Amino acid sequence: MKRLHSFILKSFLGPLAFTFFICMFVLLMQFLWRYIDELVGKGLDWTVIAEFLFYVSATLVPMALPLAILLASIMTFGNMGENYELIAMKAAGISLQRIMKPLTILIILISLGAFYFSNNIMPVASLKTTTLLRDIKRQNPELILKEGIFTNDLPKFSVKVGKIDKNTGMMYDLLIYDHRENLGNTDVTVADSGTMVTSADKLTMNLTLYSGNIYQEVKQKPRNRNKNHPSRRIKFRVFKQNISLPGTDLKRTDENVYKNSYRMLNLGQLVNQEDSLELNLKKEKDNFTKSLLARHYFQKEPKNLLKDSIKSVLITEKIQDADSLFNKLSLSKKLTTISYALNKGRKARENISRKDGEFSGQIKWIRKYTNEWHRKFTLPFACFIFFFIGAPLGAIIRKGGLGMPVIISILFFIVYYIISMTAERFSKELVLEPVWGMWMSSLIVLPLGIILTYKATTDSAVFNIENYIDFFKKINPLKFFKKKNA
Repeated sequence: MKRLHSFILKSFLGPLAFTFFICMFVLLMQFLWRYIDELVGKGLDWTVIAEFLFYVSATLVPMALPLAILLASIMTFGNMGENYELIAMKAAGISLQRIMKPLTILIILISLGAFYFSNNIMPVASLKTTTLLRDIKRQNPELILKEGIFTNDLPKFSVKVGKIDKNTGMMYDLLIYDHRENLGNTDVTVADSGTMVTSADKLTMNLTLYSGNIYQEVKQKPRNRNKNHPSRRIKFRVFKQNISLPGTDLKRTDENVYKNSYRMLNLGQLVNQEDSLELNLKKEKDNFTKSLLARHYFQKEPKNLLKDSIKSVLITEKIQDADSLFNKLSLSKKLTTISYALNKGRKARENISRKDGEFSGQIKWIRKYTNEWHRKFTLPFACFIFFFIGAPLGAIIRKGGLGMPVIISILFFIVYYIISMTAERFSKELVLEPVWGMWMSSLIVLPLGIILTYKATTDSAVFNIENYIDFFKKINPLKFFKKKNA
């Protein structure tokens, strides 16, 4: 029996490792396609790029691992079914549950490892990825000159080159706008040829121009468009200038700036942060309620009512309600009172509406922490479910390799992913509770795994593809119309 377990484990681990790296590669390429513009032309050292790709790969594990388990399980049991190995095992009295037992234990261990990864490693990887990506976005690009196109990569300069000799590096027909004074296009340099050489420390650009003119408009700040200004032209044979360049070394941001974001926290930190945010929200609501009641509902001492006037007016008749007091007022005072009350009501409604939007935004932000807490558990649960979908499904279709298993796996995963993203969005928009929003995809797929496992275990003919083909062959609409016409 141990040999059988070893055979099944070896048959599964190979496809699992292969499909996992394939999924990681595809997801990584998709990520790079999105951010290729941020990475190219920044003069980044290869160690920075390698570090960035390493942390990005860690953040892609929650998507790659469940898909790899689904694909590997279909391939493994599909191969065994296609090679009649499952039939031989069942003929020897070994049930499908016993065949799946070693892999079930392995999937449980993988799920526990996925939970540890999601709770302890993913927050660190997300923090490193976010910080490094924002640092790369802020990095100034390298100077890349293209023929016939203005380049603004040189700080405070716009450069256009007509032609570049790739062998000598000589540039021809140069047009340079100097914007260091922030006065517009008032300093223009035109040269027949020239060279640009970066210093060894990459902090200075040595510009050498040949046979050209410098056109400068002499004016005072601020510029008066309605006034004519004198200009001057400087003709030169050789003109040299050193232009300071920003440092090309990547400036690292302090990671503590983003450490309290919901994606950078483990379970305990998420609970503490969520409790803190909810407590602050409750305090803000209480303070707003007290302020609203004090300003718009009850005014003990109106400014326009003096103490002397209160003493001079004695109301001998007992007031039962506000209406009795209101009826004693004159018509003009009634209108004034009504107008005052309406204004107060409108202001109160505006304040409530404005504050309600603020509170709703804070609740949505807190909801992200709750969703992230549930996400720590959905990854290992998805690994477990996908195995119990892929293993019986592979035994049913009896097809191995990368053909049918890949198609079925991708279809299942796309459906799961769409349901997951849609439900999570509803949860973020406060339409669904976090439990339903984060677990809906798993709860929908779970019954399918149970049914497939049960039917594959009992060798039910319901999932026999040949039966479906024969059934649809019998239902021929052409025969129905022929009988009706006859």
